[in-house]
Amino acid sequence: MRILLVGEFSRLHNSLKMGLVAAGHEVVLINNGDSFKNYPTDISIKATFFKSKLGRIPRQIWFRLFGFDLALLEHGLRLWWHLPKLEDFDVVQLINEKPIQTCPRLELYLLKKLFRCNKNVFLLSCGVDYSNMQHHLQQKERYSLLTPYFENKILVSKQYDYMFEFTTPRHKKIHDFIYSHSKGVIAGDLDYVKPIQNNPKYLGLIPYPVVLPENPKAVTVADKVVIFLGVNSGNSFTKGIPLFETALVRLKEKYKDQISILQTTDVPYAMYQESYQKAQVILDQVYAFDQGYNALEAMAKGKVVFTGAETEFLKHYNLQPNEVAINALPDVEALVKGLSFLIEHPEEIERISKNAITFVEKVHDANKVAKMYVEKWKAAIS
Repeated sequence: MRILLVGEFSRLHNSLKMGLVAAGHEVVLINNGDSFKNYPTDISIKATFFKSKLGRIPRQIWFRLFGFDLALLEHGLRLWWHLPKLEDFDVVQLINEKPIQTCPRLELYLLKKLFRCNKNVFLLSCGVDYSNMQHHLQQKERYSLLTPYFENKILVSKQYDYMFEFTTPRHKKIHDFIYSHSKGVIAGDLDYVKPIQNNPKYLGLIPYPVVLPENPKAVTVADKVVIFLGVNSGNSFTKGIPLFETALVRLKEKYKDQISILQTTDVPYAMYQESYQKAQVILDQVYAFDQGYNALEAMAKGKVVFTGAETEFLKHYNLQPNEVAINALPDVEALVKGLSFLIEHPEEIERISKNAITFVEKVHDANKVAKMYVEKWKAAIS
């Protein structure tokens, strides 16, 4: 099959591509690198002119006058330039409802072009979209990525501006078009299931694909427990980073001679991966019921991750609490308690590490997951 993967978050499509290629499929990836993360791609639509020294001047002036980032326009123009290369694929998959990340009118125009030139287009429910925003705004779950917004709108509002773009009438047009013309929608993890599970276009959940490292080894604690926190300043509130930071301050006071803390902010993907190699414990996110992609990649390397591992996740995969990951609740006391237990019982770190490796190999192996996608696509097309 010839497969086109449009857009990228957290290296998901890159990993899926590797699994598909290993199975003999021809795959083309097109994306903008996802900002500073700079993920690989076959066809880049990354804004280069408006991020250059020359282009930054009109970009800044335009943003001050009209509140619009011309770099987003450049994403769309670059994809438009490559449209002749994006025709007649057997399958096209969009990373989410805004895979090009350009202005709404141009996004819709370009998506219509892609749909017109390719018969079988699928949507991956990944990241923020219209459906999960509507779901979370009704506060149907115990907590969600919108919890910080409801708790303190003034403090966090800037980080949520882009999310509320998905609730506007202009984005609703994009949502309606994709759902009306796509072959179906696939959920990326359990956090995306409930908002779309009753939609007739919902095709089911497929676990995230992870490229497994060679000969991963469980981590052990020889001296200090090394804890890593990677910060993306653009979504720190939605991930619960302030809660982790507060917990770490208390841990420093309590275990100053027993722990070492590593932290990065806004680093490219490759540097992020390198930064946590020496860590045994990774702090990922708190407002989730299932693991995020970064968490899974760390778990594949034997790291003990504080992330979404709620009862729904445990039930779905028939697991026990703290078996493969630590459920990171949006509560500083709970985070301090969980981290303290690991620091005082380092043998638990090795136990969870071994289980994490086994779990990712069983459920998230990119080669296995790629076959699941192909089967799902073929079933929907036939």
